[in-house]
Amino acid sequence: MFAEGPSQGARLIAAMILSILLMVLDHRFHQTETLRSTLSVLTYPIQFLAEVPSDIGRWVTETLQDRNALQENNQRLQHENLKLRAELQQIAALQAENERLRDLLGSAYKIGNRVLVAELSAMDLDPFRQQVVINKGSLSGVFEGQAVLDAHAIMGQVTHVSPMNATVLLITDVEHALPVQVLRNGLRTIAVGSGRINRLELPYLPNNADIRNDDLLVTSGLGGKFPPGYPVARIIEVQRQPGKPFATVVAQPLAQLDRTREVLLVWEISVPPQFPEEETAPAPPPAPMENEAEAP
Repeated sequence: MFAEGPSQGARLIAAMILSILLMVLDHRFHQTETLRSTLSVLTYPIQFLAEVPSDIGRWVTETLQDRNALQENNQRLQHENLKLRAELQQIAALQAENERLRDLLGSAYKIGNRVLVAELSAMDLDPFRQQVVINKGSLSGVFEGQAVLDAHAIMGQVTHVSPMNATVLLITDVEHALPVQVLRNGLRTIAVGSGRINRLELPYLPNNADIRNDDLLVTSGLGGKFPPGYPVARIIEVQRQPGKPFATVVAQPLAQLDRTREVLLVWEISVPPQFPEEETAPAPPPAPMENEAEAP
């Protein structure tokens, strides 16, 4: 009988009595503070190891969420910056236009542009062609002949459109010609691609043309393909040879044709100018003819 020891009920009653005594001692006399501190130090490594998986999962989730938010904000800010820089490109042209006091009342009054941001997805591997492929197509409203620019200047125009992408012919391609004008004096001419990524040629300027090194070329708006006033290139070489009718003029494109990853597709919005209707006085009645008999 004694070998079996106390029964389960007796053990439970003894444990309850011991627990009550410990709680009374802790509440009344604070005798178990030292024991609790010692046990917490001994069990801390076990608690730390038990919480490690949840801590790692929480850190990974927060890190991924923060990274995605930062990437989205960065992409949005890049698109906004690209649009703003494209709009600022026309300020120099508008200032020069106001200084010359051109009479533009008879021309279309430009009220703004609608733009779409696209990214380069491929480039033409043919060394004799200057073309790139963008990731926007007819489903996004892109059309053939649409002007394409980057954050610095005109890049080219759309030549082929598919539902999901489009091909852009750069201004340096040998088959591309762009109507431009000199910002300093308004001289109009044609900029032709040379087949080299950093070179444009102006083959139709006579020897006595008023053009200099460092002159800025902007789009003239003639032809209806490109909106007027956007930067194109800067003159880097002017050679006038006696006996030849045309000068040799070379310009360097301002667009980063070999480095740009994001581009803008431009829709020009033009409306005819609205003039207030002038009030006209009523016309006087016609005078009677000399040979007309007077009415009775």
